[in-house]
Formats: sequence, C-alpha cells, structure tokens
Amino acid sequence: MKKLMGLMAAMVLLLAACGGNDNASDGGNGDSSGEGGEQNMTLQAWAWNINVPVLEKAAELFAEENPGFTLEINETGTPDVYQKITTGLQAGGEGLPDIMLVEDDRLQGYLNAFPEAFVNVSEKGFDEHTDKFPGYKTELLTKDGGLYGFPFDAGPAGVFYRTDLFEEAGIDAQSIETWDDFIEAGKQLKEATGVAMTGIDVNNDDGVYRLMLNQQGTFYFNDAGEVALTSDESVKAMNVIKTLVDEGLNENLVGWDAWIGGLANGTIATAPTGAWLTGSLTGQAPDMEGQWGVFPLPAMEEGGNRAANLGGSNYMIPTASDQQDLAYEFMEFFSTSEEVQLTAMEGGLFPSLNTIYDEPIFKEPVAYFSDQKIWEMFAGMMDDIPTANYTGNYALARDEATKAQSLTVNGTDPVQALQEAADRLKNRIQ
Repeated sequence: MKKLMGLMAAMVLLLAACGGNDNASDGGNGDSSGEGGEQNMTLQAWAWNINVPVLEKAAELFAEENPGFTLEINETGTPDVYQKITTGLQAGGEGLPDIMLVEDDRLQGYLNAFPEAFVNVSEKGFDEHTDKFPGYKTELLTKDGGLYGFPFDAGPAGVFYRTDLFEEAGIDAQSIETWDDFIEAGKQLKEATGVAMTGIDVNNDDGVYRLMLNQQGTFYFNDAGEVALTSDESVKAMNVIKTLVDEGLNENLVGWDAWIGGLANGTIATAPTGAWLTGSLTGQAPDMEGQWGVFPLPAMEEGGNRAANLGGSNYMIPTASDQQDLAYEFMEFFSTSEEVQLTAMEGGLFPSLNTIYDEPIFKEPVAYFSDQKIWEMFAGMMDDIPTANYTGNYALARDEATKAQSLTVNGTDPVQALQEAADRLKNRIQ
C-alpha cells in the first residue's frame, strides 16, 4: 500500500498533458461489433498537443488500406492526463482508451504498479520490429521478457549554443569535448561578453544533472533499482552544476518562459537539452536564423560517452480495451511507417524509428542552425544512449535530487546533500 501511495504521490509531482475517454471497455481482443454485426473499426486514443496531428495523419493513411477505420482522439491539457490514467488503472481499466501516449519517465511506474494492465505486444508479433529502434527504448518497454508498448519519439541531447556570442568570445564549439572544457569556455564567454553560459533553474529543475547521469550509464537508481544518488557519477555531475554556479556562469532562470526568453534575448548562450528544443527555438525566435548551432554533450572525461536522452514517449494498449487487435494493427503501422514518422519529425518530434535515418532530411543542412546537419548528428547518437532505470519512483527521486541540487548551489557540500537526499528518498519509498 505504501508503494502504491508513493506512485500516486509521484504522479501528482510531475503531471503532463493528455486526454480522456469515458467509455468503459470489456477487456476483449477486438471482436466487438456494431449494430447489424458489423465490425467496430473505431479506436479511442489519448494524446496531446503536437502528437495529435501525427495520429491524424497515421489514421488517414491506415484508413486507405482499412476502409471504415476511424480514430477518435481525445486531447486534454495539463495537468490532467496522468491522474486520469492512474485513476483508470486503479479501476481495472474503466474509462481508459484503446491506445494512450505515455512518456518515458512514467512508463516503468505504470508497468510495475499495474503489471496486468497493458497488452504484451511481443505476443502479437512486435518483436520482429525491435531492431528498428534503439536499445534504450525497447529496454524501457520490456518487462519479464515481453514488450509492452510501441517506441515513439526520443530526446537525444546536445548543447544548443549562440554562434554569434561564441564567435565574439573566440570560442570554438567543436573544441569543447569535456565538461571541464565547457566550464573553461563559460569563463571565456563571461569575460568577453558578460553573458552567462547556462540558464539552469537550480532550485526547481535538475535536467542537466540528469543528462550527466544518463551519459555516464547511471540514473537516480542503478540497474538493480537501488537508490544511486550517492554514486561517484552522481557526485561528479553535481559538482559540475556547483562549479557553473560558483563561477558565475549560470543565470538562474525560473520556469520555462524565462528560460526560453533568456535563450532568445541573449541572457544565456547555451542550453544542454533534448533535440525537441529545435521546435521551441524556431517557433519562439524565428528571426534568429543562423545565430544558433548544436554540439554533442561534453563527456565527463576525455573520450567518454557524449550521448544521453531527455524526454520521449511511447504508445501503450490497455488490456481493458475491447479493440486490442485493431489497436495493435494500427499502432504497428504507426510506429513502423516511415511516412508517419517523418510527419512526426516535421512537427518537432524526433523519431526513434531508425529505418528513416537514411532519408534526405537527415543529411540536409538546417539554415536556422548555421547550416549544420543537426538531424544527422542526433541520429548518430541514438545507439549510444544508455538505458535509464526510471523505476516507479522517478518523480519522488527527481524531487529529492532537485532538493540536493538546490542545497549544493547554496553552500552545502554535494556529497552531504546527495546523501541526505538518498536517505529521504529511501524513507519515502520503503
């Protein structure tokens, strides 16, 4: 019971956005019929914002080969989605749709708390497609040897940077290979321009710290699910954050709007984050074409791994759906259709389907990002991204890690701050 309450607390801590469906299902396998015995060719889906046009395009293409097929998409804004999903799962699937979008960091929590609630797509044949996706995505969806969802978008990470500010400061972005190099470049930038290197919201967001954990092959938890906040890798990552703040290289920008604004107006010069930032930059600051570039995350040490992930999602089919077979057929098409995944990319979602990485768009220079072939760079990272063990206690762990970060930048020794965070986390989840 305490673990279930922990999951509920986790869901409240980090709500995302999605939609709902009030139609209960009978748990069948797609044999439901309409009036007159006609097969029901309608699916209910929950998704949000930029995912909706992709689903609509996929439904249009699928219907060409499956006349009569209809996809009804229920879109609901934040913060309702995960609360609705959790409520539906606790009620045995009542009210859940036939397919629903679940982000990477939430997925393991649901699989662990409700192991019988999702369709094992391995049993329906999806294993034949697993080599089309990076290992970290399929491992995330795997439980007891079975795959319980369809990989969708990913968040391969890089450092977005202002090319004009770097040029003014005489910094060669390609020479930044380690986090030590990044810090030294930040000092040079600050001295030459007065601009901060990063805009981390140190009291509320540990995203850069998480990236450094992931690239080192660890996370809040180790592979065995044990709390790993005090690991050597964690201490190294926290020390990078501490140094950025102590050296005056970070501008503490609170909240999304302030962060995006700081990138657009030149308050800060870099953003280590996921590929999804491309859409936000081009949308919020379209007049800055040619003033941005991207380079890989710095390694923790020379020659170390420079690949990590931040963000991403997957689709799952609840076992309560009475349209499981149709839902599987549609989602198999959705997740392996190159045309659908290219549509997703055009909308700002980086696809995890690797069969499209040879498409021309991945080889083309992007004018906004100083004619760099940024999509080719991100695609080349995908197989090097380590798997993160989110567990069902991700949100609780993120809460404690963020507290440790806040304490660290405000003077507490990082080893002590992380130990205290680990102790609190263990008490919250035992």
